[in-house]
Amino acid sequence: MREKLVAHDVVECVLGLGPNLFYNSPMEACVVICRMSKSKERRNRVLFINAVNEVTRERAQSFLTEDHIQRIVDIYKTFGEEDGFSRVVSNDEICEKGNNLSIPLYVRAANKQQMMVSDDTGEYRQDTLKQVIANWQESSMALRDSMNGLFKVLEEQGGTAT
Repeated sequence: MREKLVAHDVVECVLGLGPNLFYNSPMEACVVICRMSKSKERRNRVLFINAVNEVTRERAQSFLTEDHIQRIVDIYKTFGEEDGFSRVVSNDEICEKGNNLSIPLYVRAANKQQMMVSDDTGEYRQDTLKQVIANWQESSMALRDSMNGLFKVLEEQGGTAT
């Protein structure tokens, strides 16, 4: 089916959305926009948008903010490219890759050593692997200190800490 859609130049955009956007579905979502008659400048090309990080999570709900939506819409309207976010790919390149429409094949993360982490507000931000490890070590030391304090209080109260 993908082969036919690409061969007939029907696929205009493949949009990847972040996890937990749909009720009872923790998976990432993918929207494929098809158009039977593309404009001249979009013919034989497909826009891939990697918007999986454009998600806000609050009170156990994930959603797209107006800023997220606007960023996606702006890229779609301009049919533009942005490192790590979007790329326009020729139908020939898609055919060379077996008509695979998987976004990571075409849109690479800007920095491969960056990871998405949730901060105290539930917003996601990118940190380098080095920063993620440093944060983990810091929180591990804080946990160890807290546990040692708890054991000390238990021993003072006549309990046994193991």
